[in-house]
Formats: sequence, structure tokens, C-alpha cells
Amino acid sequence: MDIKNDRLCGLYTTMLKIRLFEERIIDLYARGMVPGLAHLYIGEEAVAAGVCATLREDDYITSTHRGHGHVIAKGAELNPMMAELFGKKSGYCKGKGGSMHIADMAIGILGANGIAGGGLPIAVGAGMSAKWRGTDQVTACFFGDGSSNNGTFHESLNLASLHKLPVVFVCENNGYGISVSQEMHQPIKDIAIRAIGFDMPGVVVDGNDVIEVYKEAEKAVRRARAKEGPTLIECKTYRWRGHHEGDPNQGGRYRTKEEIEAWKEKDPIKRLAQKLIVEKIILKKRLTALEQEINEEIDRAVDFADKSAFPAMEALYEDVYVQEGEK
Repeated sequence: MDIKNDRLCGLYTTMLKIRLFEERIIDLYARGMVPGLAHLYIGEEAVAAGVCATLREDDYITSTHRGHGHVIAKGAELNPMMAELFGKKSGYCKGKGGSMHIADMAIGILGANGIAGGGLPIAVGAGMSAKWRGTDQVTACFFGDGSSNNGTFHESLNLASLHKLPVVFVCENNGYGISVSQEMHQPIKDIAIRAIGFDMPGVVVDGNDVIEVYKEAEKAVRRARAKEGPTLIECKTYRWRGHHEGDPNQGGRYRTKEEIEAWKEKDPIKRLAQKLIVEKIILKKRLTALEQEINEEIDRAVDFADKSAFPAMEALYEDVYVQEGEK
């Protein structure tokens, strides 16, 4: 499958926006401007960009605690995102959700989720809803390698396959569940092999190659939209930062500097940039200008968040419980 040049440029733009947004979060977090925890996605951008580029606006995603990349790729706006991270009432969840719980129902973002594996049954529910309503909407479910050990993983894949639900299960295998390496928590090398037990296709892709991710996701989405059932895609990737900001992940605690540097050589953004330049799809100066444009957008988001107000104390319990008669 050939991918058009404008699509390639779009994939690059999405990955770069995710990267620059999160690099800004590193600085803001260190300054104490972002309360709570921040689990960064840097290094894994190709997965979110490649998968979400195959979705329509009315399709759904479920995300994880490392969800900034997923929601940006699905179309989330930076102003309310940044405000949410600042804990301000102009944020996506009125400042009450923070980094791990960004949601926007209008564009199918059913919520990032602080519970490992928590998004899997939500994705199945969305898939069941689409089937009952007779739509051709698809749900992409992002989760990590550690989540694939949870009961929710097995129950969700079983139910989705049994009812041929339009769900694409996307495992972002970055090799670690917090500080536990995959080889220390699973007897298998490829998580995709578990698809066999649920009679669905299971594929392994280079999660740092956005083109490969896009192609496999496109096939899985087409299969789901045709009511042929779910697919499990395992994307081999790597997070450059610690499990969360403040995690002393380097210096031999649980992974070496050499390992991190080796994965940085597989940077998905640099790989695509080189292709775009070598094949004369885009000029290098345009890439530089694009970076400046995105940084200016992030500047505006930081200013918006900084000037926004915190939610009032009396609003503490608003939007927490469903009221009688409320839909």
C-alpha cells in the first residue's frame, strides 16, 4: 500500500506535536507547574500517530496513563489539554482529572485511564454499542505490555472476538511494566501470539516505524469496519523517559544508559524526517518552520493554562456522580 505524501507529512506533524508538547511538560513539571504525576510518551509517538491517522473523527479511542500522544493524535486541542495538566477549570476535565484522565466525547476520546488495563473493557463496550446501534464506528484500544497480564485483557479479547466487535487492540510493548522488564513478567516474547487463543489476527510491528504501524492499523480498521471482528496489533517500542517524571530510570536501576541510547537511534521522528527529505517530499527548512509553528502553539497553550483559574472548592463534587434523571 502506497501512502500519499500529504499523509506522510501529516504523520510527521502529529509525531512532532506530541514530542514537543511532552518536552515542554518536562520543563513545566520540573518548575512545579504541573501537579500530580506525568507519564510521558516520548519515543513512542509512531504508535499513536500511525493508528489514529486511520480513524475517523466519530471513531473512538481508549487510552492509558501515558495518554498525551493518543489524545493529540485523535485531535485533542492543546489549550484545554495544557489547562487540564495545570489543574485549571478550563481543562478538558475542569482541572479534576489531570494528566491521566483527559477525555473529549465530541471526538471519540473516551478517556485516558490511570488503571493498567482499565481501558480494555471500555473499548469492548464502545464496540458493542456501535454494533447494537448499527454504525460502522471503530474503537482503537491502547494498552501496555503489563496490561496484557490482567484479567481484563483476556476477558475483553474473548468477548470482542465472540461477538465480532469492531475493536482494534493496540499493545504498546515498551518492554517495561513500571520497572519490571517484560522477560521478568511474561514467559512469551511476542504478546501478539495471545491472539491465537481468541481466534483473531495478531501481528507484530516495529512500533518506531510510523509507516508500518499505519499500514497494519489501516488493515485492522478496515476489517473492523467490515464487521469481520477485532485484531490485536503489538507495537514494539520504547519510552525514553522514566515510568513517570521523577523516576530515576537511568544509572542501572532497572535499565542501562546504553539501552536507552540504542533505542534513541531508532527515533521514529528522525526516521520519517530523513525519508521525507531524501525523497524530496518536503524541504528541510519547512520542517524547521513546522517545529517553530508547533512551539508557538504550545506557548499559547501554556499562557492559556497559566492565566486560567483553578476550579472553586464548592465545585469539588460536581461531575463526579450522575444525578437522578441525567443521561
